[in-house]
Amino acid sequence: MRTDSLFGDSVRPVLGSALQGKDVERLRRLDLHGDLRRKLLPFCRLKCGEIWEDKVLGHRVGVLDATKPDDVAKLSRDARVRLVVNDPPYNVAVGGASTDNLSKVDLKTYLEFSERWVRNVLRVMDADSHLYVWMGADCKDGFQPLPDFIVLMRQFSDLRSRNLITMRNQRGYGTQRNWMWVRQELLYYTRGNPEFNVEAEYTDIPKILRGYYKFVNGKLTENGERSKSQFIRAGNVWVDIQQVFYRMEENVSGCYAQKPLKAIERIVMASSAQTEVVLDLFAHSGTTLVAAERLGRRCYTADIDPVFAEISIRRLEHFRKTGRTGWQFENPFPELDLLTRAGGGDELRLEGPVEKHLSLDAPETAGNEDSTWRS
Repeated sequence: MRTDSLFGDSVRPVLGSALQGKDVERLRRLDLHGDLRRKLLPFCRLKCGEIWEDKVLGHRVGVLDATKPDDVAKLSRDARVRLVVNDPPYNVAVGGASTDNLSKVDLKTYLEFSERWVRNVLRVMDADSHLYVWMGADCKDGFQPLPDFIVLMRQFSDLRSRNLITMRNQRGYGTQRNWMWVRQELLYYTRGNPEFNVEAEYTDIPKILRGYYKFVNGKLTENGERSKSQFIRAGNVWVDIQQVFYRMEENVSGCYAQKPLKAIERIVMASSAQTEVVLDLFAHSGTTLVAAERLGRRCYTADIDPVFAEISIRRLEHFRKTGRTGWQFENPFPELDLLTRAGGGDELRLEGPVEKHLSLDAPETAGNEDSTWRS
């Protein structure tokens, strides 16, 4: 769930005091701290329109616009994508008087944006393929954009609506005068008749229901007798996935509301096979990229913001080097250790020989045989 990349600098920077202690995130929320995000740009190896290519499994990461057909075609090239997992901006003004808000645009603008990126993914999707879309609903504004996006999708006749999945968060938002909002919605569509791996749906939750009987082939059988597994299937209400927060290894500081790796891996295992391409046009923290890496798929992902594209690449490199899926509360940009606060304020100044870190002509991939980048 993101708003900063779509809506540019319309997000108001909210500057706070320096983070203290070892158990807090070392990088503030990038969707709210525009000044900090701009300071990270010199550390990004890709510029707009460029693509980083991985020589190990063939992943691609680009700084590209999901609404531009040429950008999506440039990322996918001749590949026919079997699975698309997109987590576009939600357009939900989460927050209140005591919390920071996400940005929001008018509904017409949001639906025009959505229609453009959907048309672009349809151009590269295989005849038999899956499409998953995370989508929000603003309870303060007629639950937009979820119902409006669902209606919008009806115009695409070659897509078949298959399910509306709810993932329950352990934490939520709300007031003392309303039910706390703890859900995230995932829309599932298919084109053609793609294969679905039902084994990926089974959870770690033991099946405990007894006493449910029905006739099968003329024999009265109990629920446990009919089961293919001792565990329950996730169904379309996912309650077994931990919401990501700063004490978890997979957490990426600065990336608000990143999707849990377990959720993305469930989708990837259910709706793709090894070596197939998974497309994600809203990379954010790089979760789809890491899921594809762990499961032996190729991921083609992009973000309109160079900072999130860089975070995605770094997360993959970090995983390969350490086996860790994220940084927990540590900073994915260790270069910022060279930055110190001047005069106790919020302005940052550079100390030491940092020229090599600030050169866009010398990205980290230089001399790295595992990757290349191109424009």
